[in-house]
Parts: sequence; C-alpha cells; structure tokens
Amino acid sequence: MKQLMLLLFIVMISQFSFSQIEISGQVKDQNGPVSFANVVLMDSTKTIKTYDIADEKGAFVLETEKGKYTLQVSILGYQNWEKEVVFESNQILEDILLKRLTEELDEVIIKDKKPLIERKPDRLIFNVENSVAASGGNALEALSAAPGVNVENDGIGMIGRGASRVMINGRILQLSGEALVEFLNSIAADDIKKIEIITNPPAKYEAAGSGGLLNIIYKKGVGDFWKNSTTFAYNQNKYDFYTLRNNFLYNKNKIKLNISVNGDIGNERSIETVETRYPSGPWQTNLDVKKQKDQMSGRLLLDYDITKKTSIGVQYLGNFSQPDRNDRALTNILNNTNTLDSLFRSNGKNNREINSHIYNLHMISKIDTLGRKISVDLDYFDYENKLERDFIVNTFSSNEEFLRINQAQINLSDQLINNFSAKVDVEHPLKLIDLSYGAKLSFIKTENDLQNFNTITGTPELDTGLSNEFEYNEDIQALYVRGSKKINDKLQMQIGLRLENTITKGVSKTLNQTNKNDYLKLFPTFYVSYEKNENHNFSFNYGRRITRPSFRDLNPFRSFTNSNSFSEGNPFIQPSFKDIFEFNYTYKEVLTTNAFLNITSDGYGVLFTADPDNNIQAIIRRNYYDSYVGGIGEIYTFNKISWWESQNQFFIVGYKRSIDNDIDAITRNGVQLYVDLSNRFSLSKSTKLQLDFFYSSKYRGGLYENGERYGLDFGLRQNFLNNDLKLSLYFNDIFDTGSQNNNISEINGVEVVSGQNYSRRFFRFSLSYSFGNKKIRVKKRNFGNDDERQRAN
Repeated sequence: MKQLMLLLFIVMISQFSFSQIEISGQVKDQNGPVSFANVVLMDSTKTIKTYDIADEKGAFVLETEKGKYTLQVSILGYQNWEKEVVFESNQILEDILLKRLTEELDEVIIKDKKPLIERKPDRLIFNVENSVAASGGNALEALSAAPGVNVENDGIGMIGRGASRVMINGRILQLSGEALVEFLNSIAADDIKKIEIITNPPAKYEAAGSGGLLNIIYKKGVGDFWKNSTTFAYNQNKYDFYTLRNNFLYNKNKIKLNISVNGDIGNERSIETVETRYPSGPWQTNLDVKKQKDQMSGRLLLDYDITKKTSIGVQYLGNFSQPDRNDRALTNILNNTNTLDSLFRSNGKNNREINSHIYNLHMISKIDTLGRKISVDLDYFDYENKLERDFIVNTFSSNEEFLRINQAQINLSDQLINNFSAKVDVEHPLKLIDLSYGAKLSFIKTENDLQNFNTITGTPELDTGLSNEFEYNEDIQALYVRGSKKINDKLQMQIGLRLENTITKGVSKTLNQTNKNDYLKLFPTFYVSYEKNENHNFSFNYGRRITRPSFRDLNPFRSFTNSNSFSEGNPFIQPSFKDIFEFNYTYKEVLTTNAFLNITSDGYGVLFTADPDNNIQAIIRRNYYDSYVGGIGEIYTFNKISWWESQNQFFIVGYKRSIDNDIDAITRNGVQLYVDLSNRFSLSKSTKLQLDFFYSSKYRGGLYENGERYGLDFGLRQNFLNNDLKLSLYFNDIFDTGSQNNNISEINGVEVVSGQNYSRRFFRFSLSYSFGNKKIRVKKRNFGNDDERQRAN
C-alpha cells in the first residue's frame, strides 16, 4: 500500500511540466529603471492569467501560453500603463516607460480596518487583533471569544458539531483534551492575527476532527518594518495571576523574523460537584481545586527569500510549565432517607512538569508565474508530562469522628509523545481547472508509564495491580487531490478526495496485551456556490471526517478519586466517522442562513457507569452510539453606523442518538437554542468598547441533559501615544453563569448530576507598549487576493 501511494504521488508530480512561452522586459521612467512595479497579463475577460513583480532593475519575466492579452503595468506614484498584445513565441519587449503622477507620494502610512468577524465561502474568520476581549489574554481565551466555539476544561469544539482539531499556521497540533488546553494557555493572544473557523475542511487538510478545524494564524510583519511590543496583564478571580509578554517583529529585504517570549505566574480556581443517586441513598461530592499557572513559552519564526520565487524558513514553539495543584474534596454519603451516614474527606497535591517543543522547516517555491507552486513542510513535535500525585482519603462518621483511611496513594506518571511528519503541497492551475494535490506522512509514538504506591501504612509500597506501562504507535500516509472550477460568473464548484492509510499498535506491557489496527479510508469533499446577483449567494458543501481516540482514551490504566470511584481508558476503541452536510444562503453580505446535518457512525465517548449493588462508579470509554445532529441558524452583521459594529448568531440545534442494546441507559434527544451577540463600539478614535453576550438553553443530547448557560462580557480599550500604548480592562462572565452546570445522565438505573465552574468569571487589566518604525516606504502594491494566496502556503 505504501508503495502504491508513493507511485501515485510521483505520477501526479510528473504531470507538473507544460510548454510555455516566455515574455521579458524592463520598466523605466525618465530617470532610469523603476523597481518593484506590478506587471499583469490579462485575457479578454480581464481575468489575470499571470503576473510578476519587477526586480530592483525593473526587469520582469512572464510565462504564459500563446494568445491575445492585455498587458498592464502599475505602481504607486505613476500613471497606469496598458497595451493590447499578441504573443506567439518567446519575446523581449521594448522598454516600458512610465509617467510620474504630478503629486508624488514618497511614503504612506498603511491603515487597514477589518471587521471583527468575516465570513468566507468555506470558513468564518475571527480577527483577534481587533478584539478587546482577547487583549492581554492567551490563545484559549481568544478561542473562547470566537463565535460558535465552545471551550470547556478539557476540550474545544463548535456548537452542535463536536470536538475540533487545532492548527497553528495551518499545521495540526497532535494534542487533545487537557494537554491541548494547557498548550493553548501558553500562547499569547496578542501574537495572534486571526482564527479561522472551518466547519467542513477541504481535502488539503487532515480528515481527523469531527468538529472541524480551528486554525490559529500568527501576526506577520509587513515590508521594511520592525516592531517590539511588551504586554503586562493582571487577572483576578478567586485567585490572581500575572502575565508578562514580549513580541519582536522584523521584516527587511529578504528576512522575516519574529521572536516572542511569554510568562505567567499565579493561580486559578475550579469547582466541580457530582451527585450519584444510588438506590441506598445519594453520594454528594464537592471538589475545590487551586491550580498553579506558572509557565514560560517562546516562539521563533525565521523566513528567508533565497530568490524572488523561493523562500525557506524555520519555526520553533516551546512551552515549559508547572501546573501544580492542590485539591480538596468532600463526599457526603447519605441513606435513602437523605440522612448523613458517613463522609469522605480527601486532600490531594499534584507536582507537575510539562515541556513541549515544536520544530518546523518549510520551503515555498513558485514554479512559474501562472500560479503554480510547491511547498514542503517537515515537522517534529515532542511532549513530556511528568506528574507526581500524592493524595489521601479519610472516612469520618456522621458526627465528624475519624474512622479509618479509605485510600492513600502516590502516583508517579510520565507521558511522552513524539511526532514526525512530512508533507508536500502543489498548487497547479490548469486552463480548464485549478488543481492542487499533495501527500503527507505522519509517525506518532507515545509512551505512558504509571507507578502506583500504596501509602496507607506510611511506607510507600508499589501496587503492581494499579501500575501500568502503555505504548502506542500511529502511522498515517495520506494523498489528496482537489480541483476547483469557475463554470461561469455565477457558478463555482470544487471537488476533493483524500486517501488516508492508518496503522496503529497499542501495547500494554503490564497486561501483556497488544492491539493492532490497519485501515484504508477515502474522504470525499464537495463544494458548490451560486451567486445569483450581488445580493443573493447560495452554497452547499459535503465532507466526510474521522475522529481518532486520544492517547488518554486508549490507555487502559485506572486512576482513582476514592476507593469507590475510578476512571479508565480502553485500548479497543475504534475511530468514528462523520458525514457533514452544510448549506448557506447570504443576503447582501450581511445576513447568512446556515443549515447543517452531521451523521456520526460508531461514535465513542465517556460513560459514567455505576454498580448500584456495591455503590461503585466507573468512568469508562467505548464505542456505543450513532447520532444525528442538525441545526439551522441566522448570522447577521450590522455595520451601518460608523461607530458600531455588531455580529449576531442565532442557532437551533437538534440532537438524536441511538445507543447499543447492551447499555442500560436513558437516551436524551432534544433541541438547543444558542445565541451569540458581539458588539464593538468606537467611542472615539482611540477608545474601543466591546460588549458580548451568549445564551445556551437547557437541552437534551445523547445520554445527558445539559443545564442552561449564559454569559455577559464587557471590555474597554484605550490607546495613548499615537496608539503605541494600549490599556485594556476586561470583565469576563460578569454574573458567573457561563460554565457548564447541572448535567444529568442515567446508566444502570443510577442517576448522576454533575456541575462545573472553571473560573470563567474574571477581571483582567492589561497594559501594552509598542515601538518601532510605523511608516512603510512604498515599493510595491499588493494584489487584492494576497490573503487568499498566502493562506494556500
């Protein structure tokens, strides 16, 4: 199979050469060569067929096919030059002479006002740099502020669509759950330009992630530019923590450099409640956690232009954190008359150290001036999570008399993740179709080592029954091809196919158990859009996705809360698959109707199972359901008033799930109302105010009945010293109502009611100072589709 996929890729690459003619020339004015002029060749419909930017000596080269064209040359400060031409063979043109405008522009200050939220045909763009809510925060908080994105303590997803994968500059992070949350906490929101919310990703991207992709795009410097920004932030909820960040951007001639360093110190709080209603009486647990936020992270990005058409670069992103925590839990054990029988008191302490490193080497080369180019990425990622947990659970009588030690343990765990990947992407526009294709190889290895020591006697004794060594390897080989075609001025289509071959191997050394998996799957995508006129635009897309279990879900070891409650993984979990259908209608670019349907087969997840005879609760993971999730919503943008911009989303989402017959549980199907309102006000040229509100109704979905949530956020940003100094005040979740609460499920006749509060309410004060050159000497004018072209890199 590997040889076949490699052969197919070589065949595709071999089709990349086509015969062309070459047109060259030089741009001048009365004083000599004109540098960096835009030279554009257009067909009879004024569609750009090829282009080049003249070099320092005014020279340019165009590669095209024979035919009749319009040749246009333009640059700021000169009159546009245009001429009808016919090319039949290679040709050297006479010098092109430009005339200066009467009023010269030596230098300009570029200002660009983008809306907070933009909608593209295949994605929603949240411009983080324009968000007051994200100022002074981190990437996780920026994602929380993004429309339709749901961030919980151990996961990130889209409303009604499930868990999402996260990318950094188009590169997938091989992290999920708590590990992903910790990593995103280390990234400064002030370093982020925008977040792309891709509900149904095209074939170029990996097929993993049932809830789409969230692509975090870093800021880049513009030409002949350097800037340094320093930010201090203070966050206060139950506890407080401080943040200090510095970001340096440099872009001169052939070099682009970005260095950033970020640090946090302090603590934050989270609270969890669980009531398990056994037939003999309810068990009520309250957990209070104080978590340390000590961490430091850094990023280095260096790009170098080898030639006008080829650039290479390296990128490094490192994170060093010690998220230690202290937790206290009280479990009241009641009888069936709701009278207190006894109680558990537990105290735990985590000493934790997390280190992660991401290395990237990339190259981008333009093959010709027809838009054909090739990009190569080599990535290496390593992650280590060391944990020492020391906890004790004591049993007391109803009148607070000590009875005995219920459980006392020291857990030593070490998790290692290594991932190497290599990919090649080719943009290959043809006369009849815009074609792109590529290949990717990914190799993941994880090692998990857990040693459990019983400390009831005061002397640690290794408990081999609760210790575990688990290794997991996952190799993925992928090929994709994508073609798009503009049928006419109104109709466009895109079709993509991605083929992924996955080989996995999980080995539990403790259990002497090996689990292997090998599957080849095809993932099609289809997009079509129809623009009736400038006021009415319709689009439909379809895609198939895969959700692979996380490394934590696959690890079979058990972790205990007390002797009656534990959580364990399952190495036999199989991937689940999702078919995604989505329809959009946009009216006058301000009102969009969105309808979607997601069909999941062989879904897996967490089950809170209970043994009512022995009062034991087990949190297990397995494949157990098929589901249908559909929704319809309206997205309205209001920008008719210069000082007020508003983005509003209203969604109704329906849930229907069927579960395996061997599970004694109540399925809960229902409807959710979700509202997200984001308002940005310009009180003056230097004063911005942001007011956001969201509401999620009580709803039934899957095995759970989920409680009502809503949150009100308020932010104010004031700029001083010609925007060099920025002061931000932000109040998040003012009424402390935004965290998930009152989730209800029932399995084996035992009802479980849980609630969480993960410190969503906080106040943040941040101060940022920037200095550097703000004026850009104009050498060239960018094209209007620069964002789209760069996004393909």
